[in-house]
Amino acid sequence: MSSPAASPADRVSTAVDGVEVLGALSPSRAGDFMTCPLMYRFRTIDRLPEEPSPDAVRGTVVHKVLEDLFDLPAPDRTPDVAADMLVPSWEALLEASPEVAGMFGDEGPDVASWLTSCRQVLDRYFTLEDPRRLEPAERELYVETVLDSRLLLRGFVDRLDVAPDGRVRVVDYKSGRSPAVGFEAKALFQMKFYALVLWRTRGVLPSVLQLVYLGNGEILRYEPDEADLLATERKVEAVWRAIQECERTGDWRPSPSRLCDWCSYKPYCPSYGGTPPPLPERVPVPDPSGDLDTDEGVTAR
Repeated sequence: MSSPAASPADRVSTAVDGVEVLGALSPSRAGDFMTCPLMYRFRTIDRLPEEPSPDAVRGTVVHKVLEDLFDLPAPDRTPDVAADMLVPSWEALLEASPEVAGMFGDEGPDVASWLTSCRQVLDRYFTLEDPRRLEPAERELYVETVLDSRLLLRGFVDRLDVAPDGRVRVVDYKSGRSPAVGFEAKALFQMKFYALVLWRTRGVLPSVLQLVYLGNGEILRYEPDEADLLATERKVEAVWRAIQECERTGDWRPSPSRLCDWCSYKPYCPSYGGTPPPLPERVPVPDPSGDLDTDEGVTAR
């Protein structure tokens, strides 16, 4: 996806509207740490390269098409037009990130079948929403706020819908499948994070948080209240304190799980016989939100 404009918190202890922030956190990086502190370290501190995957790149391309679709007049927002936008979006990504071509090697998919899978994901979107009846207020919206603790929260919202009566709906597209019943909390944390930032900056509590799962054609909706967002704020603060403790001690422990099967860092992980590289010298500590990578995609958003 497109890179954001320079953030006022590219470094720790940078002034944001006159406030010296202690650090910055995005929902993706907070999610990384909660999943596995060592993965967080590899991704955010060591900045180890990750191999692009067909699934992640599919998410990037589909997100771009859905973003650009709303630039068109409402009657033109059809499945066929969206399909015509696929190849140009893919070619633009390939030009910006030539390394993604490496996923189409001897063991990877061929480009034609992969683009067909992108088309299938896009077609599924049209079974869930009719974009001809929607006029989003914002797309790929960069949001940030500073908490009383001077921790900067920031991220990108895929889509923001505002009703005539002022009600706000936060929408996020996921190219994968919806979580099983009882496992929605991780996905909703990201949305509550966005809702918290919007509440703090706009003074409006979002009415609906909506996750659109294009992998299996389901929509997860949640109606937050103030208690939800205050609890999210406390959770984010706790995550930040835990990150600071790892920074202080240098103890970034792995948390093995089934997700390890998809992790690019297994060769460096002691749980799989690997050896982490030496911690880089960090004076001052870089912004712990990294490049604001989100759950979808291969480039900063």
